[in-house]
Amino acid sequence: MKTLLAGSALALITMSGAAVAQEGTAACLITKTDTNPFFVKMKEGAEAKAAELGITLSSYAGKVDGDHESQVQAIETCIASGASGILIAASDTAAIVDSVQAARDAGLLVIALDTPLDPIDAADATFATDNFQAGLLIGQWAAATLGDAAADARIAMLDLSVAQPSVDVLRDQGFLTGFGIDTGDVNVIGDEEDPRIVGNDITSGNEEGGRRAMENLLAVNPDINVVYTINEPAAAGAYEALKAVGREADVLIVSVDGGCPGVQNVADGVIGATSQQYPLQMAALGIEAIAQYAADGTLPQPTEGKDFFDTGVTLITDAPVEGVESITSEEGKALCWG
Repeated sequence: MKTLLAGSALALITMSGAAVAQEGTAACLITKTDTNPFFVKMKEGAEAKAAELGITLSSYAGKVDGDHESQVQAIETCIASGASGILIAASDTAAIVDSVQAARDAGLLVIALDTPLDPIDAADATFATDNFQAGLLIGQWAAATLGDAAADARIAMLDLSVAQPSVDVLRDQGFLTGFGIDTGDVNVIGDEEDPRIVGNDITSGNEEGGRRAMENLLAVNPDINVVYTINEPAAAGAYEALKAVGREADVLIVSVDGGCPGVQNVADGVIGATSQQYPLQMAALGIEAIAQYAADGTLPQPTEGKDFFDTGVTLITDAPVEGVESITSEEGKALCWG
């Protein structure tokens, strides 16, 4: 029986002294790709903590974002190898559930990183950014920055993919909520009826996708003046599309991630504000939890009031607004990744 350890961020961080792995303890990290800087930093955090605690870590990744089958094969390998636990950032949050259950049935601790499974309790625990909060912060910032003009905004929504639910949905719906727009079903992208939304398009979370999606939505309405983006590479692509039509100076772009290139884009005025998340800490705390589980069978509870362990999010902007707490891009550079 897996028991619960009294939970708060402080409780998990300070448990590291007790998180001494048993001899021969092994863990697996499975990410969506091994090229995205977010997952590169996640792997760095896992490797450093595993080395500190004497855990043997094996890392796996999809060939591209959305490569579900490679993740299934990785789980099977981890079960066969006798690992004590798996950290996984799932590409398909619903389809992976049967494989995760097979790992749990085999006695492995399974922790979802960054992306909750569908349903969330399909994993033993989830360590993640509060992605709804990340979206909420940039939505509040954008609305406050526009002031009265927010009532007549023309908004482009640059999402990740058609897969729902996911962090994509949480960020999208958080942004709209922060901006003051009725989201309808909070678990669904694109069902809103607010006339300020020009439309949604998908980016695959990369620069080329962001550029293409921005071009598509500009064709629908060339007067777009607010752009929400799923992440900073998509934001960079959107900026290039706007620049090509001379609109880069009069459109607010907001995003989520907090990678070093994205924070630099805040400093350069490409992105107005971004919500920074912390993948290195996410993975390091996950390794600590596996070590603790291997030692005595315990695992952390979710953050109070939430169904996951919140690893934190911070708004970064050089144009702060009243009522929305933030730090500067200079401060963000000290915390960025990638």
